[in-house]
Amino acid sequence: MDFKALVLAMSPDTYQSLLDTVATGRWADGVALSDMQKEHTQQLVMAYQAYVLKSTEPYTIGADGQMVVKSKAEMKKQFPQDSSIARFAHDDL
Repeated sequence: MDFKALVLAMSPDTYQSLLDTVATGRWADGVALSDMQKEHTQQLVMAYQAYVLKSTEPYTIGADGQMVVKSKAEMKKQFPQDSSIARFAHDDL
């Protein structure tokens, strides 16, 4: 089985587990990843993002195999401009 076929056969649960593993540097049982395991796990996560998710999120790998990079202005456009956080006057608190 080639690499792309392996990635396409991965379930979403497996991807999420690998993503968590990369983020924490540990397997689900708490055992730390070796350097080689970390490298391979990161490659699988990036390949899944590219081939399956076709992610357009910044700092992921896009369907074209390149890292998705967005400017600050492009990222700001993703959020509604009229959304404001709760604001209180000093006397309200």
